[in-house]
Amino acid sequence: MEINFIDVGQGDGAHIQTPDDKAMIIDAGQADNMYRFLRWRFGKFAKTFTFENMVVTHPDQDHYYGFKPLFEHTKVKIKKLFHNCIVEQVTSGKSSLGKTEKPAGVTKQHITGIVLTRDNLKEITDSSAKRGARLYPNLMHTAETSGRVGDIAGLLASEDPANPAYLPGFAPADNRGMTIKILGPFPTTLSNGKVSLPSFGSNGITKNGHSVILQVEIGQVKIQLGGDLNETSQDYLLEKYTGLSHPPKNMEAEIDMIEAARPHFEADVTKSCHHGSSDVSTTFMRAVNPIATVVSSGDDEPHGHPRPDTLGLIGKHGRGERPLIFSTELARSSKEIIKHPNVVRKELRDTLQINEAILADPGASPLAKTNAEAKIQKALEKIERSVANYGMINLRTDGKNILLAQRLETERSKKQRWDIHLLEPDQNKRLKYRR
Repeated sequence: MEINFIDVGQGDGAHIQTPDDKAMIIDAGQADNMYRFLRWRFGKFAKTFTFENMVVTHPDQDHYYGFKPLFEHTKVKIKKLFHNCIVEQVTSGKSSLGKTEKPAGVTKQHITGIVLTRDNLKEITDSSAKRGARLYPNLMHTAETSGRVGDIAGLLASEDPANPAYLPGFAPADNRGMTIKILGPFPTTLSNGKVSLPSFGSNGITKNGHSVILQVEIGQVKIQLGGDLNETSQDYLLEKYTGLSHPPKNMEAEIDMIEAARPHFEADVTKSCHHGSSDVSTTFMRAVNPIATVVSSGDDEPHGHPRPDTLGLIGKHGRGERPLIFSTELARSSKEIIKHPNVVRKELRDTLQINEAILADPGASPLAKTNAEAKIQKALEKIERSVANYGMINLRTDGKNILLAQRLETERSKKQRWDIHLLEPDQNKRLKYRR
């Protein structure tokens, strides 16, 4: 199995190639980095290419807007598109996360207007009033009406941790060589029988906290992909999966909670939640206990991600004597020599939009299509760098060992272009970093 953590700038984006050679995308960042990587990886989409799954972990622009050129591309098909059951929409002239209720005996508002099915989605996206100018429902409308998406569904964890939910097609019975558990969003069934997601306060904190969390397992290897979880949601998940109260009353109670949580959350490699934000639960980090952490962060953002205290916590609570921390931003291996990248990005988008319309036009002549393809290629080459090595963290595993690699800024030789880290099982079959 291969996972590529793409440098999408500020945001998240990961490409998974399964053991049976199917492609999946988990988030796509905000700009066009993911699109350009996939176009490079899959033959410029010269032929129709079908992705098995795409997952939008939650409706934050730096996670979903990079899907736009993929949803619009006439030669990109998607068997299944998944999301976290929350769709931003316009209600009574204001942006909302859907219908909320607060039944008697419940202390928090709960989102009961969750979007589980394609029909649920269409109730929102078919309405121009509900879409308004909001980017997310309009993007989902593009996907839903494209004719190239097989199904669209929301993902929820099982309310019974002993019987976990799996991504469709990746349960143990599917015999795919790997499984993918759904650890979040974790729903609550209210006394009135409605399945809901509790509010964590503001809309931003709530939609982040209910990110899709996936636990990828292959052989003895576990890899966690956690969206933009925050401290509030991590504490909520700890309570739901352990049945214990948070915060723990004392150190002994905290150890009990960590030990009860590890069977569900412990992972060998984890994608750091929320780009290394300091809004994290130390107890949750100790439960995950990874030997390697990948931080997806980028320039042009006001948050200073990854935060220095979070990097310290990752190192302190990572597994082994030398826990590893990878950062897509710090791993950049080629120089950015474009003086005004935003201008170039706009020119690139305009060029792609115009010329891909020509490629999709059945009435366009072969010469016009050849010229359009040439203009697209020229525009892409103007970037003068490849996202395949621009900060990408590459993970490969056979279910026993893990190889993590990033391109060197300057090649040592033609045979030494990568900084490679190998995790191998020790005598107790626990992965250990081999220096």
